Amino acid sequence: MSPHPLPLTPEARPARALVDRHARAATRVPAPQPTMEADPREPVTRLLRDLRSGEDGLSATEAARRLVTVGPNELPTIARQPWWSELIAQVVHPLALLLWVAALLAAVSGSPQLAVAIVVVVLLNAGFAYWQESQAERAVEALRGYLPDVVLTWRDGHHAHVPARELVPGDLVALEEGQRVPADVRLITGALEVDTAALTGESFPVARSADAVDDASRLLDSPVLVFSGSACTAGSATAVVYATGAHTELGRIAALSQGVREESSPLERQVRRVAWLIAAVAVGVGAAFLPIGLLAGLSLSAAAVFAIGLLVANVPEGLLPTITLALAAGVRQMAARGAVVKRLSAVETLGSTTVICTDKTGTLTANRMTVVAVALEDDLSHEAPASRAAAEVLVRCSTADVEDGDGDPTELALLGWARDNGVVLPPAARDTERWALHRFEARYRRMTTLDRIDGRVVASVKGAPEQVLPRCTAALSPGGDVVPLDEPLLGRLEDTAARLAGHGLRVLAVARRDLGLEQAGTTPPDRETTDQQLCLIGLVGLEDPPRPRVAEAVAACHAAGIRIHVVTGDHGSTAAEIARRVGIRADRVVDGQVVDGLPEAGLAELLSGGDEIVFARATPETKLRIADALHRLGEVVAMTGDGVNDAPALRRADIGVAMGASGTDVAREAATVVLTDDDFSTLTAGVEEGRRVFDNVRKFVLYIFAHAIPEIVPFLVFALSGGAIPLPLTVLQILAIDLGTETLPALALGREPAEPGLMARPPRPHGEGVITRRLLARAWGVMGLLSAALVMGGFLAVLLHAGWRPGDDVGASSTLHTAYLQATTATFVGIVACQLGTAIASRTEWASLRAVGLTSNRLLLYAMAGELLFTAVVVYWPPAQRVFGTAALPPWVLLALLPFPFLVWGLDEALRARRRSSHRRSAPTSP
Repeated sequence: MSPHPLPLTPEARPARALVDRHARAATRVPAPQPTMEADPREPVTRLLRDLRSGEDGLSATEAARRLVTVGPNELPTIARQPWWSELIAQVVHPLALLLWVAALLAAVSGSPQLAVAIVVVVLLNAGFAYWQESQAERAVEALRGYLPDVVLTWRDGHHAHVPARELVPGDLVALEEGQRVPADVRLITGALEVDTAALTGESFPVARSADAVDDASRLLDSPVLVFSGSACTAGSATAVVYATGAHTELGRIAALSQGVREESSPLERQVRRVAWLIAAVAVGVGAAFLPIGLLAGLSLSAAAVFAIGLLVANVPEGLLPTITLALAAGVRQMAARGAVVKRLSAVETLGSTTVICTDKTGTLTANRMTVVAVALEDDLSHEAPASRAAAEVLVRCSTADVEDGDGDPTELALLGWARDNGVVLPPAARDTERWALHRFEARYRRMTTLDRIDGRVVASVKGAPEQVLPRCTAALSPGGDVVPLDEPLLGRLEDTAARLAGHGLRVLAVARRDLGLEQAGTTPPDRETTDQQLCLIGLVGLEDPPRPRVAEAVAACHAAGIRIHVVTGDHGSTAAEIARRVGIRADRVVDGQVVDGLPEAGLAELLSGGDEIVFARATPETKLRIADALHRLGEVVAMTGDGVNDAPALRRADIGVAMGASGTDVAREAATVVLTDDDFSTLTAGVEEGRRVFDNVRKFVLYIFAHAIPEIVPFLVFALSGGAIPLPLTVLQILAIDLGTETLPALALGREPAEPGLMARPPRPHGEGVITRRLLARAWGVMGLLSAALVMGGFLAVLLHAGWRPGDDVGASSTLHTAYLQATTATFVGIVACQLGTAIASRTEWASLRAVGLTSNRLLLYAMAGELLFTAVVVYWPPAQRVFGTAALPPWVLLALLPFPFLVWGLDEALRARRRSSHRRSAPTSP
């Protein structure tokens, strides 16, 4: 025997002796070096033989050799591409290429400042995208935090503290309460209660015992295995390591997290399409005007510069920064409401969500045990007064400290309930009166304490009803009397326990026994002697309750047309009960093993219906398959979670949402949105914010597109008239519009408040982009055409008032030159005036201006004032006049331009009112 064996309980020694005998026999026979393919569920003797281990564990030499062979007990990382390669990839994608072309053309056309600004925009966006690519590696770094630093193991016949990273298959390790499991292990002796919520989603700690019968259908449910990253909440055991590093369950999850790459968000895809559309229009217009300029009598060089300048003017250089700033504003708004967004486009993705796949533990529920029911005899009531006798037993039968929050979560919940009902026993007084403690062990599934109280010895017991009830001979009635526990009463109590469990509760039986005075001063009896002839005090039901505002948030999601599935590692009955209590329909409950056995077509058929489904006992692979299937069905999926096991699915979903307060670092690193308050209702707020941001992107795209027509029509009139009508607008004046007057209102529209009824409409159809036919009709067919007609009318009115006739010379030497400068200035100011009307009209897609309020977006009012100030500088400041070819306007021209904003806004407002009226007439009336 080892001179310093790991401590074993008396019950464990016979099993240990059996293991030792078989292990010694195995070590006498030469065998191949250990393989990583050993079956951890095979008999212990065979597993030890396969792992070439024995009673003394491994020698230091053998452990060092295996460490070289299998590698350290660490989670692997995927080799990343060189930083410069990833950075280059970010500056050659389609939108970046368009901006590079715009910068080049701006430089060629004599606008170096514009070229520099565009290059800065490209580089800043590339740097931000490059930073996003490091999220997977940080998620794996967080996973490493789930491994302990040092482990107690055997080496060379002595037990020693070894760094967890040096553990190898075949090592024997000691596990006890409060320790985190360092690797995947098979229990050899002893028993544990293990918190596996971070790995499996189980609400309650699970029992694991070396002598349990392993009839589980999946590895994670095996009663003899404990997995890396789990936390031991009770008991002690000796175990043999069978998997380390990448071969553990934690390593498998890490590999899944690294293997899942984020796809472009819906907005990113839409912006890319808009970029190509704008590029096509800009290049097409520039190419078309080159021959038109030649036909109008311009020289080749002048026509080329003219076409390049027109092309640059039609590329909205401020589009990407405006979108970025709108998203950044959304990020700030969400942060104020309790959500941290790590990827700007995630704001809009939330608004596009059609399906939410939510975890249960820690997401729908508080991940905090609470006593919700106490039953005495067969009386069950969630509202009944607490039993003082049950509270007195529970404060004795505990090792936790409720004031400091130290101890098992279940015990803390029980002590908190006792305190709330007036029973408090300080830990110091409790431990002073304690005579003996039989800790909870998975094999017994109960805990017992012996206490000296007023000269008598009292046993306090709590545990699983099926373990405690058969040991009771009496019970406490609701009236406080002790009655015999006969068969009828026992049957009613068993039915009560079953009903409590059916409500998704964890049920404990509470009992006590007065051992009398004769036991004082003697050796404490063992638990088998103590745990007999007990008096049942009652049954206690605990649950992980729903979060307070979850039901309200679920109702809001349903109103917004969003379906909610529950995907959890917990039991189906528990998950379905919680789901229904918060308003999720839970039309079907499907076990994870059933999902794993479905072909892709079968899973797609299951998810394509209108049901809200509870997926129970789901593994990380199951969650990934569900996310993939929904993605293929065209859904935009938001996946919530807080555990290590949620990380791969959080990365695969369109939007991963993690809990910030109670969630694991792994989940937070894998997600793109972190709820700092762990409140599911914050997710609903995120959906609303995302919808608002997308609407606002549409609004300033509408605003920008509406000015393309009045900028292009003057060139068409000039070209089609063969130069008889002089050019109503210069290229520099177009640049002053696109980069000066247009920018501030576009940015302000990105801060527009949400329209009424935003969360009462269904998600927008899949594939519907930022630009729609209705948007183009409003921008080009309504506001654009009216603006073009108005500004051309203003231009011609100024010329005609000065005596101009078609074909007259308006050159610098002509007497009409001053009138021509005033006419082009009138065109410029007319477009600005129309921009004011367009900005007001673009604030709503459906509602009236009265519904949203004229002053609800004060930033837009300030931006419009800034636009007018910039226009006044361009028109009336002499240096600016020389640069942009403008001239001061007579008062009558300003008066003529004054109605332009009201005409543009008024026409659009009238058409929107007509749409609302038509919708009301076509809507079905209630009978």
